[in-house]
Amino acid sequence: MSDEDYCTVARAARPPKAEGPPYAECVLCREPTEYPESYKGITLCPSCEWLEAQRAACSG
Repeated sequence: MSDEDYCTVARAARPPKAEGPPYAECVLCREPTEYPESYKGITLCPSCEWLEAQRAACSG
């Protein structure tokens, strides 16, 4: 098992990408996301998604 396999959450469920407006708003900062407004669940904008990934990253 490589470090990437151990640390990645690539298999986590992700909402489908929106093809255009209206976009869902980020649950943390309320900025538009790249996900459709009709998606039910937690949506994060690219910035907050990156910050969450940093928080959840492996800390060897």
